[in-house]
Amino acid sequence: MFLLFKLIRRTISALFLVVVVLTSYVIGKTWYTANHETIRKADLIVVMGAAQLDGRPGEVLIARLEESLRIYRKDLAPRIVTLGSSAPGDRFTEAGSGKNWLVQQGIRASNVTAISKGRDTYASILALRDVFDPAKTPDLIIVTDPYHCLRSMTIARDQGFTATCSPSRSGKASLGNAGVRYLIRESAAYLAYVTLGRHGIHISDHVA
Repeated sequence: MFLLFKLIRRTISALFLVVVVLTSYVIGKTWYTANHETIRKADLIVVMGAAQLDGRPGEVLIARLEESLRIYRKDLAPRIVTLGSSAPGDRFTEAGSGKNWLVQQGIRASNVTAISKGRDTYASILALRDVFDPAKTPDLIIVTDPYHCLRSMTIARDQGFTATCSPSRSGKASLGNAGVRYLIRESAAYLAYVTLGRHGIHISDHVA
């Protein structure tokens, strides 16, 4: 009986250690990715969706669009793709609102593609894959919040793309403003995705 109790205690301790180590590793990887930009020339700049307000991009989406505009003007890619559908009851989509904003900043409408499907990262990237074949336009620069970079790139790579990330530099989701809570939330969402796949994304997704 004593030996059985000792074995159970050791097993529980080992499992706890694994959970602690794995969680620490994922948090560290999410933080490292957010803080080490590795972009290069690509086929597409892809702006992940975020909330819009009756056709006007919200603060988080504006920050992402501004970053996409910055790297587009550096000729890092010839085309921008905006992602994101509408919330229930909305008249406008995130992708459409993003495209309109970019056109207002002087980008030719023919150089911006709005894909108005997907209310989460996984569904949005699947919608991207349905429009742009990874075999023909494989290289992406994903533009999103810093702590969202790791999960977005991982999902894109799983769909056959080669992806880097250019994180937004302003707004409440930037590195200077997001805080530990966002880091932990995105780390949990990444861990859920890599362990549970599509079924894990409901834990944390989509930013207002």
